[in-house]
Amino acid sequence: MGEEGSNRVKGVDISVVVPLYRCSETVEELVRRLDVVLSGMGLVSEIILVNDRSPADDWARVKGLVERYPTVRGLSLSRNFGQHAAITAGLSKTRGSWVVVMDGDLQDVPEEIPALYAKALEGYDYVQAARRNRNDSWLKKLGSRAFYRVLGYLTDSNQDAEVANFGVYSRKVVDAVLSMGDQMKYFPVMVGWVGFRGCKCEVSHAKRELGKSAYSLRRMIRLATGVIIGFSDKPLRLVIRFGLVVTGIALICAFWIVFRALSGGVPVMGYSSLIVSIWGTFGVNMVVLGMIGLYLGRVFDQSKNRPVFVVDQEIGSERNTIGSDKQCKIDA
Repeated sequence: MGEEGSNRVKGVDISVVVPLYRCSETVEELVRRLDVVLSGMGLVSEIILVNDRSPADDWARVKGLVERYPTVRGLSLSRNFGQHAAITAGLSKTRGSWVVVMDGDLQDVPEEIPALYAKALEGYDYVQAARRNRNDSWLKKLGSRAFYRVLGYLTDSNQDAEVANFGVYSRKVVDAVLSMGDQMKYFPVMVGWVGFRGCKCEVSHAKRELGKSAYSLRRMIRLATGVIIGFSDKPLRLVIRFGLVVTGIALICAFWIVFRALSGGVPVMGYSSLIVSIWGTFGVNMVVLGMIGLYLGRVFDQSKNRPVFVVDQEIGSERNTIGSDKQCKIDA
């Protein structure tokens, strides 16, 4: 469970949370630019870098950055829990009145933070960055649009393919998100679910110059399935509709078979009706049982009440000397 506001420290204006996975080539440049931007805004800030057990040397880079920048704090998770669990870990350690969430690959442009923050100060509880001119390959953009369209339909929510994690969020929005006990974490959907007054702000989107995205097609499908099962019961309602449609087709076929049998058009009595009933029943049962199994599996995971993430090391916090390591375990 999140700490629900207990992390708030007087004097910290804005926290920046950055989940890292294979970002060793970009994290130093990102922190340098963040330091310039945040200093220029005249705000007391902190930068929280969350190493999602990257196989690259992300954590070594974070240690070096903590030693060089007094505003940088680092968390290293005990294993790879996924991007949104890493975001949750970072959020649980934030102390600012406002929180920026962004990726570590430099496609989210740090120089856009002042515009997002200024928009939030107009009276919004959160402002999400809308990447209207995405610098991604056509295949990735096509896959992203398909992902968000299916996700929006199956979760009965408005999903924008141009909006991801990048944005500015008030303390009460962050605390509300942290209070959600869902085992499945997906930050944009959680922000939408908790409500509050938000808006979108168009920002520039940089081309990925180094490395490649960790989201393969397989991981995208797995993420979409988890989010849909975790945040909506619409698939179950669609299965009921599907079952009714198949039942209706089976009834029509049955009446047709009876008509043909009465008119002498069926050479082998009982064969056609048997095949129709077997395949119709088999198909409906498999789909229904499979869908129910997915939901039962999600309930089983939730009932175990395991932590969403486990922190292995924390450096640069106010409780530690800069550069030292601390073993700890935290429930999200």
